Amino acid sequence: MTAVSARTAAERDVLTEPCGMTGVGTRSAVEDLPWVEDAGKIAPQDARSLSKAFFDRLRTLEEGTPTYQYARNTLIEMNLSLVRYAAQRFRNRAGDDTEDIIQVGTIGLIKAIDRFDLSREVEFTTFAIPYIVGEIKRFFRDTSWSVHVPRRLQELRVELAKAKETLSVRLDRDPTVKELAAHLDLSEEEVVEGLVAANGYSAGSLDVPSSGDDDGRQQRGHAEVLGDWDTAMETFENLHDLAPQLERLDERERLIVRMRFGAEMTQAQIGAELGISQMHVSRLLNRILRKLREGMSVVA
Repeated sequence: MTAVSARTAAERDVLTEPCGMTGVGTRSAVEDLPWVEDAGKIAPQDARSLSKAFFDRLRTLEEGTPTYQYARNTLIEMNLSLVRYAAQRFRNRAGDDTEDIIQVGTIGLIKAIDRFDLSREVEFTTFAIPYIVGEIKRFFRDTSWSVHVPRRLQELRVELAKAKETLSVRLDRDPTVKELAAHLDLSEEEVVEGLVAANGYSAGSLDVPSSGDDDGRQQRGHAEVLGDWDTAMETFENLHDLAPQLERLDERERLIVRMRFGAEMTQAQIGAELGISQMHVSRLLNRILRKLREGMSVVA
C-alpha cells in the first residue's frame, strides 16, 4: 500500500533553482510554495517549519488540483517520520508485520493532515500522533483476535484488564465479578460475558502437552485427551430404554423378536418354526415394533 503518489511531470515543470534546505527549491510562477524534490529526506526540524508553510497554503487551494495534490503529498512524505516514531511503541507486538504497521499508521497520518487546522494553535506533531496511534491500535484490535468477537466485547476486554489491575493493587487479591461490575458500573452478566469473550483473544495449539501428568509418563497433547462424541453412547441409551419395553411383551412376541433380530431369521423361517404364514409373521412384527416405538416415545 503506497500512500504517496510519485511526483508528476507537471509538478517538476515548476521546479527552479535550489535554495536553503537540502532537496528544497522555489516555485517560479503561480503558487508560492517551495519545491521539495525528496520530501522523505527532509530533517524532522526542517519538516516542522516547512509543514506550517504547506498547511497555510493548502487551505487556500482547490481540492483535486495538481497544486493541491503536490502540497498534500509533500506533507505526507515529510511527516512519515512521525509514523515510524509511533510504530516503535508496537514493535514487540508487530513481529514480522512491521511494514503493515507503517502502512496503517500512514492512514492515520493522512487523516490528521486532512483534518488539521492552523487556527487551532497546536503543533501538527501533537495533533497527528493520536491519529496515527489510534489507527495502529484499531488495526491490532481488529486483526489480533484468534476468534472474532464483537467490537463491544473487544473494548470491554481492555476495560476489564485495567479494572482487574487497579482492583488487584487496591484489594491485594484478584477482584470478584461483583467487584468488577461495581467498579465499571456494569451488570455482573456483562462482566462475565466480557471475561468469556477475552478467551478468544489468543489460541493455543492442540499439540501443546497437557498438564497434570505427574507419573513420569510422556505428556500427551490436548488433541489426544480431549473428549469426543461417542456414537455408541446413543445406541447404549436406546438399548437401556428398550429393555423394559421388551419385558412388557408376551412370551410369543419376545420369541419372534429374538428369532428376527437375535438369530436374524427370515419371516419365512419364523413362520415355518411357529407353524404360521409369512404374512402373519409380517403383521405380528409390525404390531410388535409399533408397540415398542410407542413405549420408547413415552420414555423419551
